[in-house]
Amino acid sequence: MSNGTMHVHGHFNGLKTTLLFALMWGLIMLIWWFTGASEDTLVFYLLLGLGTNFFSYFFSDKLALASMHAQPVSEQEAPELYQIVRELSTKAGKPMPRIYIAPTMSPNAFATGRNERHAAVCCTQGILQICSWREIRGVLGHELMHVYNHDILTGAIASSMATVITYLGYALMYFGNDRDDDDRGVNPLGMLLAYILAPIGASLIQMAISRTREYDADEDGSKLTEDPAALASALQRIEGSVNSGNTIPVTSSTQTTAAMMIENPFRAEGLQKLFSTHPPTSDRIARLRQMDREMHGAAAESTQIPQYEQYAQYSQYSSR
Repeated sequence: MSNGTMHVHGHFNGLKTTLLFALMWGLIMLIWWFTGASEDTLVFYLLLGLGTNFFSYFFSDKLALASMHAQPVSEQEAPELYQIVRELSTKAGKPMPRIYIAPTMSPNAFATGRNERHAAVCCTQGILQICSWREIRGVLGHELMHVYNHDILTGAIASSMATVITYLGYALMYFGNDRDDDDRGVNPLGMLLAYILAPIGASLIQMAISRTREYDADEDGSKLTEDPAALASALQRIEGSVNSGNTIPVTSSTQTTAAMMIENPFRAEGLQKLFSTHPPTSDRIARLRQMDREMHGAAAESTQIPQYEQYAQYSQYSSR
C-alpha cells in the first residue's frame, strides 16, 4: 500500500497465458496431425481457432451476462454495491467496472470483460440475500482482482479454446482409417482420442488455469479489502447454499460462465470434483483464515473494516 492505493500484480499471468496458448495450440496441432496433416485442414483449424479467440475477446462479457439474464443497475437502485465497488477500485487505483445483478436465487458473483476498462461485476440476487455487506465486500474484492490481474481474458480464451479442441477432437473418429470401401468405419484410435483424450486434455488445461487464478484472487482480493475473514465467511455461506440444492440451471452457456464465478454454482459429486474449475472450498477457507491470523494477529476480527447496512430487499430485480 502506498498513497492510499494498492500495488496490483498479475501473478505471472502473461507467462500463464503464453503457456496456455502453447498447450492449446499443441493439442490442435496433434488433432491436425491425426486427421491427415493436410495443408487445407491446417488452414481451417487455424482460422477456426483465431476466429474463436477474436469472438471470445470482444464478446465474452456480453455472453456471460446474457447467460445469467443479468441487468445493469444504477447507483440509485443499488447504492451499497456502488459504494463498495467505488471504494475498492479507488483503493486499487483502477477504473470502476459496470455493476449488474442477476435475478437468480442461487448465491454467486462473477466478473467479466476483456480488460479493466471494459469490465463488469455481477452479483446474483441470492448472494445479496444470504451475505452481509461485509461479506459482499470480500466477494467483490476477489472479483475486482480477477479484472485487475487480467484473469478474465485468460479464462475466456481457455474456455473457448477448450470447446474448440473438444469439437475438433470428434473429427478424429473419421480420419486415419485406411479402408477405402463402403464399409469404412470409425477409427478406434480416433474415437479414443475424440471422446477421452482431447476433451480431458482441454479441460485439464482450463482447470489448472482456473484453480490457480482463484487462489491468487483470494489472496489479492483479501489484501485489497484487508479482510480475509469476510471472504472466507462468504465462501462458506455460498457453498452451504449450493450443497443444499440452491443451484443455477445447467445449460451450455451457464456451464461456460460457471468457471468465472467465485464458487462452483453446481453440485459436484464423484469424478466431477476432479474436473472442477474451482479449488476445494475448504482449502480456500483454510488459506484465508491463516491469512487473517497473519494480517490481524490475535484481533482476527478487525473492527477497522468499513461497515455497511444490512441488505435491503431487491425483489424488484426478480422480474426484470
